[in-house]
Amino acid sequence: MTPLSRSFYQRHPADVAPDLLGKILVRRIGNTCLQGRIVEVEAYSSDDPASHTFRGMTPRNKAMFGEAGHAYIYFIHGMHYCINVVARSDTPAGGVLIRALEPLVGIATMQQLRGRERLQDLASGPAKLTQAMGIDKALYGTDMTKRGPLFICDAVGSDIMDGAGKVIKATPRIGISRAVDVPWRFTLADSNFCSR
Repeated sequence: MTPLSRSFYQRHPADVAPDLLGKILVRRIGNTCLQGRIVEVEAYSSDDPASHTFRGMTPRNKAMFGEAGHAYIYFIHGMHYCINVVARSDTPAGGVLIRALEPLVGIATMQQLRGRERLQDLASGPAKLTQAMGIDKALYGTDMTKRGPLFICDAVGSDIMDGAGKVIKATPRIGISRAVDVPWRFTLADSNFCSR
């Protein structure tokens, strides 16, 4: 499992986002390895009114202004974490929110972390997937281009679809109040693991 290169993320978030579909998010916790196929993402850029970076840098969002390929993790509603990977080239800041995964490896651990059994309920939303993968603020700023506790890699094996043949659907983003019509939410069209 080789992490995606930094150059993969050194593009506009709206270009990186659909290319992340079908890739594998890997979370290593001690000797346990959790893996999920990315099936839903959203792009955000600093010139985008819906982005956390639109009004400039703060202690909370500073990772989004940093080097591409790092994790931006934030807390919402006083109870949930969400994870973005920084993606930007000629914009001051940007990132891709990972919204949903198809669980692949370490499913029993994910079920325990989520307190749920049904596969479609484990990571079908941004807060669900961070809970299922044991992702919290301690991983803020993690360099996801290195083989560490958190990274994204290409899918491997004939049973894992990646690249050719994937059908991508673009729609407006979810749960925002600004730039609501921008079609920067991308999903694998035939996936049963996207958020509802």
